[in-house]
Amino acid sequence: MAYNFNNDPSAAPGLSSPIPAISTAQTSTDGAAAAIPTPDPALPVAVPVSLGYTRFNSCRWQQPAEDGNAAFCTHREVKPYAGTTGFDADAWCTECQYYKLRRAPKKRVPADDYSY
Repeated sequence: MAYNFNNDPSAAPGLSSPIPAISTAQTSTDGAAAAIPTPDPALPVAVPVSLGYTRFNSCRWQQPAEDGNAAFCTHREVKPYAGTTGFDADAWCTECQYYKLRRAPKKRVPADDYSY
């Protein structure tokens, strides 16, 4: 039977519990029962980010998501094949030969740059 957080018997009537419940699983080791807390399945779980997606986020050819469009690669060799709507960073960015890391621009020294 599914557990409903709104029907928590330990909470006061009309008040919701601010801390989600943790279920406990009973296991027996050498005759003694021990309670092992398990995380609640309703809580969000952090999903590890793939290598391709990490590289895509730092690539200079990345077009960020805007106006309801997903992020995609703007390189002239990648875009015709991957398109703008079905781009998958795992398929393209793990070992992309066009990958170039975005770099912070160097501070310009006026004496060196302006040699008229």
